This record gives sequence, C-alpha cells and structure tokens, in this order.
Amino acid sequence: MFEELKPHLVELRKRLFISVACVVVMFFACFAFNEYIIDILKAPVEAVLPEISKQMTFVELQEPLFTAMKVSFFTAFLISLPVIFWQFWKFVAPGLYDNEKKLVIPFVSFASIMFALGALFCYYIVIPLAFKFLVDFGVQTQDFKPLISIGLYVGFFTKLIIAFGLAFEMPVITFFFAKLGLVDDEFLKKHFRVSVLIIFVFAAMMTPPDVISQFLMALPLCGLYGLSIYIAKKVNPSKKDNNE
Repeated sequence: MFEELKPHLVELRKRLFISVACVVVMFFACFAFNEYIIDILKAPVEAVLPEISKQMTFVELQEPLFTAMKVSFFTAFLISLPVIFWQFWKFVAPGLYDNEKKLVIPFVSFASIMFALGALFCYYIVIPLAFKFLVDFGVQTQDFKPLISIGLYVGFFTKLIIAFGLAFEMPVITFFFAKLGLVDDEFLKKHFRVSVLIIFVFAAMMTPPDVISQFLMALPLCGLYGLSIYIAKKVNPSKKDNNE
C-alpha cells in the first residue's frame, strides 16, 4: 500500500514545497513594507473611530515585532493564494479527465476572486461595523475607556479576513464537488435547513460575539449557498432534473 501511495506523497510534498516557498519569499518582501501594511489594516477603524486608531498601544515588549511579522505573513499568504490554488489543482489534476484538466485557469481565477471578494466585504463592511459596535458598547454601556492593543487588533482583523475569504469559497468548492459527481442540486436543496444551521454556527464561531458581525457573515453565506445550488444544477444536475 505504501508503494502505491508513495508517488502521491512525493507529488504532495512537491506542491506543498512550492506553496510554502512562495509564502516565504513573499513574507520577506512584505516585511520591508510592514508599516504601510499596518496602516492599511488600521484604515477601516480610522474611518469610523479615528480617535481610537491613534491610541493603539502595545503591552508586551515583543508585540510590535511579532505584529510586524504577523501582518507580513498574512499579506504574503494572501498574495500567494493564486499559487496555492494552482498547486492544489496540479495535485488533483492527474485524477481528472482531460477536459476537466483544462479548467485549471477558471478554477484558480474563480477561487482567487471569491476569496478576494470575501476579504473585501469583511474589510469595508464587517470590520468597521463590528469594531464600532464593540467599542461603543464598552464606552457607552459600561463606561470603559478603550485602550486597544495593536497585536490584539491585528489578530482580530486577520481572523475575520481569513474566515470571510474561506467562507466565500463555497461556490468554488461546490463546483469542484459537483464536477466530481459528489453533490448535485437536489442534494443541496434537501439539506438546505441543516446547511443554514451550520452556516450560523460557523458564523458564531468565526466572528466576535456580537449579533451584527455574525449576521453579516451568515446572510451572505446563505446567498452563496443559493448560488451553489445553481452552480451544481449547471455542472451536475440531479437525475430528477434530467428526467424532467
């Protein structure tokens, strides 16, 4: 069995090496611009709470350095996503038909675009609203003085961006599974209620503990689930649809 798996393991190691190497190279390039990147990360907060963004602090000596490294790695990961998607496709391509192998460019493009859409939606809409709500709740309701750590803010920011980016990959994953014959539109319709429940649980786990950010993730995901049903119907329609 090991001999049969060995070629696949070698191929997997090759694809992982290329992906990791790309992220590492981009990391060093991004680290040179970490101050500029941090300013970009702070921009959504500056738009709604300018006084808060100017008061960000650090509470540990190593926090500024680790924050610079974290934002550099985060940016390197985002820049490397097309390469990562490309390597993923190259790994699974040997098991596909010749006509399916030609879908590599649409797959990489669509996957990259959907992740970018999720990240931009989070950047321009979710983060400003969620941050303003959380700060206002502490200031107006509890009469607390906000003292925001840059390290904690970057952790908050990156978690949300990655969560929304991955969540917006739902139509891409559906297309891939439908192409392989693992799902069809009837299957997705049948499990719609369960999927909505899973979406809201996922949103609750991946967002801050406030209703606004949870709904801002869950509602677009429900819409993307509907889009996924349409994609599955076009790629792999159920037998019931074919008979009709």
